[in-house]
Amino acid sequence: MTLSALLPTAPLPFLLLPLALPWGLPPLARRVAERVRPDIALWTVTSAAAALALGVLACLGALLLPPALALPPLAHLAELVRPLETGPRALVLGAAAPAAGALAVTAAVAVRRALAEVRRFRAAHEDVAGLPQAGGLCVVDDPRADAYALPGTRRRADRIVVTTGMLRALSAPEREALLAHERAHLAGRHHLFLAVGRLAGWCHPALGGVVRQVSYAAERAADEAAARAAGDRGLTARAVGRAALATTGGRTDRPSFAPGAAGGPVPARVRALMSRAPTRRMAPALLVMALLCGVAGGSATTGLTLLHRDVEIAQGDVAEL
Repeated sequence: MTLSALLPTAPLPFLLLPLALPWGLPPLARRVAERVRPDIALWTVTSAAAALALGVLACLGALLLPPALALPPLAHLAELVRPLETGPRALVLGAAAPAAGALAVTAAVAVRRALAEVRRFRAAHEDVAGLPQAGGLCVVDDPRADAYALPGTRRRADRIVVTTGMLRALSAPEREALLAHERAHLAGRHHLFLAVGRLAGWCHPALGGVVRQVSYAAERAADEAAARAAGDRGLTARAVGRAALATTGGRTDRPSFAPGAAGGPVPARVRALMSRAPTRRMAPALLVMALLCGVAGGSATTGLTLLHRDVEIAQGDVAEL
């Protein structure tokens, strides 16, 4: 018995399911970010968002294949000897039309926002290019309070950017805690997690809600690192709270993937710092999230396999059942 004989006949349901499953991730991500150790939560939530986004893109592209191969030039290019049959024609076309629109909107939004992020990133580096720096710290003469970790490039080093307004708003010990927080962002490469989270959010509306949880997990991971460096969780909590209050009305022209002093829900961060350090590596929500990604991945893989089989049948390489 061949593999095609063991498979179902319709790929369409398997390609549609991964488009709906991302709606289940935001509530699970919120629970994971609140209950699991921050560094583990950051990795798992970001990975889940990226995996679901890839599945969405793969399935949207696959939904466009049957109508595309119905065009004579493309059918000839694919060496089809018979029409490609993947299900009822009306249903196939009904799924392909919104898939084409979703891909077009996603591409337009991603290109526009990515170019804007690149412009802000370059402008942020140009703003500090001529400033003196010691140990990667740049102080900007600006009465508005702000502090953020600016990732580097191949030609430009990482920078911690702090305004004079922020330095005046904090005591000396609080400044040290704040700088430890920003150094943790750079050491953990948290900007990469934030960038991946935003890319995933551009691929599916539900995944846009996960960006907040990625940001919260990144801030919590940096908070814990700062608390360990300062040796005082209360001091770190005060530094976070006072920095966030002072940042109101601060700079908004930096790239969104550059973690700032007031990132994430600050009251929740302060409450977490005032409690004991998190130690949980596992939570029921984490297991459910893994199951969700597994179902989405399995469904997408099955749908793509079925579609590949149908193409082979249309090419005459596999006998139709």
